[in-house]
Amino acid sequence: MKPHAPRATGALVFTTATAAALIVAVAAGGAGAEPAAPSPQAPPDGVTYREAGRFTTAGKPRDLLLHPESKNLYVGSDDLADTADVNEGGLYVLNPADGSVRSTVTRIPGPTGTLGRRAVTRIGAALPGDGVVFGYPLRGIGTARTGDEAAAGVWVAGATVTDLGPGTGPGTALVAQGPMLAEVDLATAAVRRSLTLEGGDSFAVDAARKTVWFTDFANRRLYKVDTERLAVVATVELPAGEGFGGFTEVDPQTGAVWVGLDNSVVVYAATGTRLGALTGKDLPRAARFDSATGQAFVVWQDAGDPSLPGSDNDGTLTVHRSADLTEAVRPVVLPGNQAQLGAASLAVQPGAEVVLVSSPAQGAITRLERFVPPAPSPDPSADPSADPSSQPSPSPDPSASVPSPGSSAGTTPGPGSATSPATSPAPAAAGAVVGGTGGQPPAAGPAPAPAPHGSLASTGTTVLSLAGTAAALTLAGWALIRFRAGRSRSRSKSCVTNGG
Repeated sequence: MKPHAPRATGALVFTTATAAALIVAVAAGGAGAEPAAPSPQAPPDGVTYREAGRFTTAGKPRDLLLHPESKNLYVGSDDLADTADVNEGGLYVLNPADGSVRSTVTRIPGPTGTLGRRAVTRIGAALPGDGVVFGYPLRGIGTARTGDEAAAGVWVAGATVTDLGPGTGPGTALVAQGPMLAEVDLATAAVRRSLTLEGGDSFAVDAARKTVWFTDFANRRLYKVDTERLAVVATVELPAGEGFGGFTEVDPQTGAVWVGLDNSVVVYAATGTRLGALTGKDLPRAARFDSATGQAFVVWQDAGDPSLPGSDNDGTLTVHRSADLTEAVRPVVLPGNQAQLGAASLAVQPGAEVVLVSSPAQGAITRLERFVPPAPSPDPSADPSADPSSQPSPSPDPSASVPSPGSSAGTTPGPGSATSPATSPAPAAAGAVVGGTGGQPPAAGPAPAPAPHGSLASTGTTVLSLAGTAAALTLAGWALIRFRAGRSRSRSKSCVTNGG
C-alpha cells in the first residue's frame, strides 16, 4: 500500500519544474528587466555667433573692409544726425578686436581739390600692404592708408558715381555712373575705357575670371561683362519683382554671383546658370564670403516700418555653405538693425571666427564671435569595458549643417531659407578683395542615469538569487518525500502487529 509516494514525487517534480521554469524565464528576459542603456546625447544644435562687442567709435558706418594683410578694419562713415555739434564723416581705421581708433582720415579733396571733411559711402578695394580705395559723394575717388593726415583724391567727370570696385590693372578703378561702366585712372580720374549698358547702377568684380557682373535692378537683368574686352558676353534674366535691389557680390572661390532682390537672394553660377535662392522676411543688404570655410554670410535688415507685417526692428545674420546654399549655422538676431537710415555692411575675418556687422541706424558696428557648444559627456554604460576618463570628448564640426528654424512643414521660411536645390560649382582661384555697399543654443539636458553596473550584472544577480530559491524548494520537496515515506512504513508495521 503506497498511495502517498506518487503524490510526494509529483509534488517534487512540480516544485522543481516551476523553479527551473522561473529561472529560465528570468534568464531569457533579464535583459529587458532593466531599462536599456541610454544612447549618447545628440549633439547641440551646432555653432552660432555671439555678440562680443559693439563699437560706436566710427560715426555712422556705411561700409566695411577688413584688410587682408594689415588686418586693420577700414570703415567708411557718414555724419550722425543726433550729434549736431560734431561731424563724424570720414575714413576710420579701427582695431577689429576692440574698436579702438588707430587712424582717422577726415581731410578729403573736393571737386576743386579743396580739403574738407566728407562722408565716405563705399570702400572699393584694398591697396597692397595696407590702405583702401574709397568713394565719396558725388563723384570722388580717394585713397588713404593708416596714419595719413589727408587722403589723395580725384573727381570723375560726368554723372554721379553709383558704385566702385577694383580695376583690371594697378592704379585703376572700375566705376559705375548709372548704366555706364568705366575704368578710370586713380591719379588723374581720366577714363581709359567705358561701356554703356541698357540700365543699372551697381556691379561686382570677379578678378580671377576677368568678369564683372553688372546689375540692372529696375529691368531685372544681370549682365556678364568680359573685362579684357569690356564687352557683354551674357545676359541673365532676374526673377520678377518690385525692383528693390540689395547687393551684387561674387564668391571669389566659386565665381558664383549673389544678388539681393526684395526679400530674397538669388544665386547664379559663374556660367550664369541659376543655382538657387534664399528667402526671408527681411531685406538682404550685404554679403561676404570666406574661402577657408566655404561659407557665405548675408545680412538681412528689418524694413524699420512698423506698419509692415512682420516688422520687428531686428535684422538677422545668416550663414550658408556657398556650394549648395544650405544653412551652416543658426541665424543670429541683430537687434535694432533696420534699413531706414542706410544699408548694413559686413566684414568676415579669414577662417570666419569673427564677423563684423554695421548698423547705420544705430551708429554701431557689432563684433560677433563664433560659438561652438561643448560636446556632451560620454555615456559610461555605452561600453562597460572602456574607461570613460580615457576617452576624449569629440569636438563638433564648426561647419556642421543645422536645420533652419523655418524649414519644418507648415511654417514660413525664415531668413536665409533655401527655396530651391543648388548644384556645386567647380572651385576656382580666389579673386581680389572687394568691398561693397550694400542665440544661444538651448542647453542640453542631462542624460538619464544608467544602472550602477549595467543591465547584464543586474540580470546575473537576479538569476543567482532565483537559483538559490529553487535549490531551497528542491530540498524541501525531498524532505517531504522522506517524511511521508516514514509515515507510510510506520503505518504498515502497525497493521502487521495488530493483525490487520
